[in-house]
Amino acid sequence: MIRFEQATKYARAKGIKKPIIENASLTLNRGKSVGLLGRNGAGKSTLLRLIAGAIRLDKGRIVRRGKISWPLGFQGSFQSSMTGQQNVRFVARIYGINTEQLIAFVEDFAELGPFFRAPVGTYSSGMKARLAFGLSMGVNFDYYLVDEITAVGDANFKKKCQALFETKLQEADVIMVSHSTTTIRDFCDSGVVLEKGRLTYYEDIEDAIRAHDRNMKEE
Repeated sequence: MIRFEQATKYARAKGIKKPIIENASLTLNRGKSVGLLGRNGAGKSTLLRLIAGAIRLDKGRIVRRGKISWPLGFQGSFQSSMTGQQNVRFVARIYGINTEQLIAFVEDFAELGPFFRAPVGTYSSGMKARLAFGLSMGVNFDYYLVDEITAVGDANFKKKCQALFETKLQEADVIMVSHSTTTIRDFCDSGVVLEKGRLTYYEDIEDAIRAHDRNMKEE
């Protein structure tokens, strides 16, 4: 369960304060995967990071029951001076899971070869994405937060990523941001529309998509 209680977060730039969410109260129960819809710049990625606990609210709180992933499309948490292996070891210790098992899984899955033991600062964006995805899949979460990415790399690697991700979702839920309504439909049962700081929950993802489409037609 994830519950927003009078949750408020503002974006501030050049003296202007814009609400990402404002006095939002909403409960997302287990057993439903959620598509997060909203205009470009509405704050969907920020909302995922709030759910993950990577950034703080200005007011209110988010109550979390269950183990929640970091956003899968977000790679900024890696320490660039540490190797891929060292970053994985650090995450294993944070989550209290078997270090050597997680290292072995990520090394095999990410297919980085010798770069797995090179500083992450030397990685291309694609290599960081492989490491991030492999690390996310190596930890069992109750909720997977997905920001525009479900698979990376070449066709074979994408196929491997999608197959594993679908297996994970047999036991877990996803909260997903994607500009592709096809992808949202494939993975999500219900939806949340973010519009002008308001969060509106729809039990049926099709209702959420229709509401989002109406918003997009309005100024």
